Amino acid sequence: MPELKTVILFFITALAEIIGCYLPYLWLREGKSILLLIPAALSLGIFAWLLTLHPAAAAAGRVYAAYGGVYICMAILWLWAIEGIRPSTWDILGSSVALLGMAIIMFAPRAT
Repeated sequence: MPELKTVILFFITALAEIIGCYLPYLWLREGKSILLLIPAALSLGIFAWLLTLHPAAAAAGRVYAAYGGVYICMAILWLWAIEGIRPSTWDILGSSVALLGMAIIMFAPRAT
């Protein structure tokens, strides 16, 4: 079950980062309120805190590398769910490869 917890935590972390970056995008590119920067900053703070909760926190580089794979997948899901753009076959394939990379990095047996 620790693997499932790790993957769920990665997805929540990615969501916090995407929200924290999307809100300033709405302000800068879509002319929305500058007040969006407040929840954006909070979301990015939560994102940074969530990264500290991941297993193997002593190996931060490994966590960040594996997180990148989940971020790619979450960004494609965001594209579909929030921006209304259906992912292409290539988007799905690329996301799948990124998730496989995350799994290899995080769950491969290691000497302690």
